[in-house]
Amino acid sequence: MIPWLDAHTPFPDVSEALTIDAPGLLAAGADLSPRRLLLAYQNGIFPWFSEGQPILWWSTDPRMVLHTDEFKISDSLRKTLRRVERSRTEGGRWQVRFDSDFDAVMRACAAPRKDGPGTWISEDIIAGYAGLHALGYAHSAEVWLDGELVGGAYGVCIGRMFYGESMFARVSDASKVALSYLVAFLRAHGVRMVDCQQETGHLASLGAAPIPRAVFLQHLRAAIREPAIGPWEPVAPFST
Repeated sequence: MIPWLDAHTPFPDVSEALTIDAPGLLAAGADLSPRRLLLAYQNGIFPWFSEGQPILWWSTDPRMVLHTDEFKISDSLRKTLRRVERSRTEGGRWQVRFDSDFDAVMRACAAPRKDGPGTWISEDIIAGYAGLHALGYAHSAEVWLDGELVGGAYGVCIGRMFYGESMFARVSDASKVALSYLVAFLRAHGVRMVDCQQETGHLASLGAAPIPRAVFLQHLRAAIREPAIGPWEPVAPFST
């Protein structure tokens, strides 16, 4: 059994997360207030649940992470990045922005996908992360084409620890372009690790790999004590 949290219940230690049936599941309940979300991320915990379920809190072991100096860019993506960067610097059709429309990025990530229904990102999730964005902890990387938002990614940053949440693309490679600019910015500002939470083949193709939760937490505890980074402005991807 996992514990049920109310508004004032602290999280259990992550060592108490389930190891079978639902590996990584730690607790249920509480709320998605900015205070609760920050407490979760500071302790290596994240929310993930489907519509109709209670709020479920997870701390997976192993933990999927992306070291920013190990981010992989294919030859075809590198060509796209060169084209986008040239357009960005010359005021062309392609533009990359950070935090210009955080809500739109979240809603695009929540929208139905070509191969299935919408994601787990509910109105409650959007409201919770919008609160973090207003406090300066949640950020979006956005790709715009002819004035239209066509790709993006968002996540949470505490000190020099970044927690990736979701991406979307409305044109080919737009999510990868957004991630490339985001990783380049993070790397330039001393962020060495991006939390990817759970292992997927897509993340592995970009250079992410699982590490023991204990190693992840050791890095996290030091990184969140570092000064906040900024200003949040795109820089050229380091591989262009």
